[in-house]
Amino acid sequence: MAAEQLTVDLDHIDYSALTVPVARADVRLFRAQTKAAERADPSIRTGLATARTVVTVIAIAVFGSVFFSSIGGVIVSGGGVRPAVAIAFVLIFGIVVAVVARSVFGSLTRWAGLMRLSRFAATNGFSFQSSTPAPNFPGCVFQYGDSRTAVDTFATPSGRFLDFGNYRYTTGSGKSRTTHHWGYLALKLDRALPNMVLDSKANNGLFGSTNLPQVFSRDQVLSLEGDFDKFFTLYCPSQYESDALYIFTPDLMALLIDDAAPFDVEIVDDWMFVYSAEDFDFLDAATCQRLFRIVQTVGAKAVSQTENYRDDRAVAAPGPGPGPGIVAPAGQRLRHGTSIGAIVFFGAIAVFWAWSTFGSSWH
Repeated sequence: MAAEQLTVDLDHIDYSALTVPVARADVRLFRAQTKAAERADPSIRTGLATARTVVTVIAIAVFGSVFFSSIGGVIVSGGGVRPAVAIAFVLIFGIVVAVVARSVFGSLTRWAGLMRLSRFAATNGFSFQSSTPAPNFPGCVFQYGDSRTAVDTFATPSGRFLDFGNYRYTTGSGKSRTTHHWGYLALKLDRALPNMVLDSKANNGLFGSTNLPQVFSRDQVLSLEGDFDKFFTLYCPSQYESDALYIFTPDLMALLIDDAAPFDVEIVDDWMFVYSAEDFDFLDAATCQRLFRIVQTVGAKAVSQTENYRDDRAVAAPGPGPGPGIVAPAGQRLRHGTSIGAIVFFGAIAVFWAWSTFGSSWH
């Protein structure tokens, strides 16, 4: 990847902002400035539950007032306070105090982390957002659930677009409501490519089922040479096998194994996404270094390898031949499939039902 294509120099990243001690007064000032920016621009959100903290503080004040006034009233009236009752009230009061303390100090710790991340971004030429609702990415992870939010995101303000952060969305309702957490890296490519997914085998679930929110049809699996299939399952659209082999050359496969084996990778439209099954810890310099290395190796090779790609099935408009940024509809998205885990689960239910219903007649 040419150096001028990225406005951030990944070879000379300054990580000191992630580890340098921060004064509590500086954290409070940063919090006040961020809150003022939120009031001025509603699109800015920190995602911190400060309102809940205030409500909790009010609750403890009311509870404490009622508790001590009740105890005082009994004592003044000459009645005694049974030890068991007094101990119970003190324990409850202590629990409430502990909850408030954890909320207050936990919030302060989070603000300190946000300040470090903001300084790290500013020092190295990234823009930083602590919370961005519903990021508009075409990757499969970004298409499901509600309350979609990207948190702690870093992006290049100009040049080749690079964005990395954490992402969460919720599914279900009531007691079955679940929040899903992902770390992601998004790199803009130079042209549209067929939709291809590298499903890492290192993070798969029971029976080898994918951890991705989307299951792809197994008849789209393409086996590659060497040991690559031990690390990834490659999905590519039917009739695009030669295109996948053109893109995933042996040197790119080696880089993927060396630098991205624990992660899922997707190419869709003119994007390359790297997905982590859990949040990235951006306060850890090693995590940031690993992501930058993926950009410099896997990302750079993907850009150079695809710079001359053309989909001969596509019809350009205008022009006499296929355009460099056009993919035929059949290659734009992978076909959905059924989870192996789901097949095994429902198969087991069917076997159990058949055994419980007709088992006696089998003897």
